[in-house]
Amino acid sequence: MVVVFVLVAVALLVGVHRYVWRRLIGDTTAKGSLARRTGTVAAFVLPLLSIGALVSSRSGVPFPVQQVLAWPGYLWLAALLYLTLALLVGEAVRPLLRRLLTRRAATAAAAPVPAALTAEPTAAEGAGPAPTGTGTGTRTDLAPPDVEPAAEPAAAPSVADPSRRLFVSRAVGGAAALAGLGTVGYGTYGVLRGPRTKRLTVRLAGLPRAAHGFRIAMVSDIHLGPILGRAHTRRVVEAINATGADLVAVVGDLVDGSVADLGTAAEPLSGLEARHGSYFVTGNHEYFSGAAEWVDHVRELGLRPLENARVEVAGFDLAGVNDVAGESEGQGPDFARALGDRDRSRASVLLAHQPIVIDDAVEYGVGLQLSGHTHGGQLWPGNLLAELANPTVAGYERYGDTQLYVSRGAGAWGPPVRVGAPSDITVVELASPMA
Repeated sequence: MVVVFVLVAVALLVGVHRYVWRRLIGDTTAKGSLARRTGTVAAFVLPLLSIGALVSSRSGVPFPVQQVLAWPGYLWLAALLYLTLALLVGEAVRPLLRRLLTRRAATAAAAPVPAALTAEPTAAEGAGPAPTGTGTGTRTDLAPPDVEPAAEPAAAPSVADPSRRLFVSRAVGGAAALAGLGTVGYGTYGVLRGPRTKRLTVRLAGLPRAAHGFRIAMVSDIHLGPILGRAHTRRVVEAINATGADLVAVVGDLVDGSVADLGTAAEPLSGLEARHGSYFVTGNHEYFSGAAEWVDHVRELGLRPLENARVEVAGFDLAGVNDVAGESEGQGPDFARALGDRDRSRASVLLAHQPIVIDDAVEYGVGLQLSGHTHGGQLWPGNLLAELANPTVAGYERYGDTQLYVSRGAGAWGPPVRVGAPSDITVVELASPMA
């Protein structure tokens, strides 16, 4: 099955690149031209860079090499997606544009020829004096003066006119390139600009009056790696500190790489400010990057890891469970350990990276689960695929007596691009029913 999947993926990749090359290069440039040679080389090099970027992070390639491959390789994946979508839209526009040009050409060809080109010349126009003769007869032996014959109207070019085909191909290809690359550029700017802050008020059963208005600054999916580094962490920390939250929750997928490569990139986390502290739970990407080492490192930075554990904060229970990816290492989520012996009359908040554990949260009487993982789909229409694998892709929903909030995350995995799913930090304000 793995071999079949790889073969299908390679065939799809080749087919899509062939289609994009044909529409953007083959149909718009002359054979042997510099533009065609350059575009053809790019059609081979860019997918190789993308494969290199995907493989290098899991194959022990030195981190500087990963960084060199990551920018062009990952950005091309996003560009390929939106160029393909734009060109497919262009397929519907192409015949309409051809038909419009054909009608305009036919209309121009059928326009009446000006009278000056067809009328017989008159004396006033230089035909000379009227013929004369003897008697009353009319002279018939005089030849008419030389007059240039009227030009015949040009025939309308056929639909298959090469110049028209080239114009349509360049117009549609240029518009598709502008739309696709513009979308990627704007989506990249959104990621590098940093996350925006959202606010949500949640009424939490059992929350004491004294904890009314307690604010949790929640962030997930920062994804430090070959592209997003120390500057990105600093932006996230500054945005969180600006909220003045009572507690900070980092809900998994902090990194895509080892502590040796990314430890310094994570160091600004030591500057997080919250009077009730900062907490951390693992995401699936931590288990691709050395989860145990990262748990130790974030503890050194001042965050408190909740590894299937629970603490009391301001009169409510704050619990955290390991990500389900930890099951492969015997470190998966343990709800019984984190929540099994608690007093269910107390308010509770659970930090769990993936929203798919919501059924366990309901079973253990959790009041509110905070999750990430989905990125909100990150690249539209990726949200449609994310909906197939997650109960909630982004935002707030209720599952029985348990409430679930899923953040879109503060970073990006793979391409540093977001389309239709802007990055966020969410301040969750808890409301007491007794207030």
